[in-house]
Amino acid sequence: MIVVAQLAALVAAAVHLMVFVWETILFRRPSIHWGVFRVPAADVPPVRMWAFNVGFYNLFLGSGALAGMILWWTGHETPGRTLVVYTCAFMFLAGMALFASDRMAMSRPRGTGVVGSLCQSVPSLVALVALALALA
Repeated sequence: MIVVAQLAALVAAAVHLMVFVWETILFRRPSIHWGVFRVPAADVPPVRMWAFNVGFYNLFLGSGALAGMILWWTGHETPGRTLVVYTCAFMFLAGMALFASDRMAMSRPRGTGVVGSLCQSVPSLVALVALALALA
């Protein structure tokens, strides 16, 4: 179960790091602002600052989970595992907040609310559950 928890935490970190790139570096590309986030081109300028800021939240979460894994693997098990649990819990709860708040996007096919919340929540939840089972 520890291996499952670690792999799921790494997937969760990778998702958040990828979203950082989308929201901060590539957001102006139509394939990203429309294709991923369903933001029309006319709305990109006012939404860009929000996306840029949220991208950094994703960077910090993904980096935190990755740093926790590195600590864990290098013999600092308690602080590493603690950081992984905190960042995965944060990711899971943020995904639930996205799911609850994005009603309009959820009503559309390929709505970003459902897809985004699943991508954010499922790997982090798997990591938390697997870790809880391993330590029980």
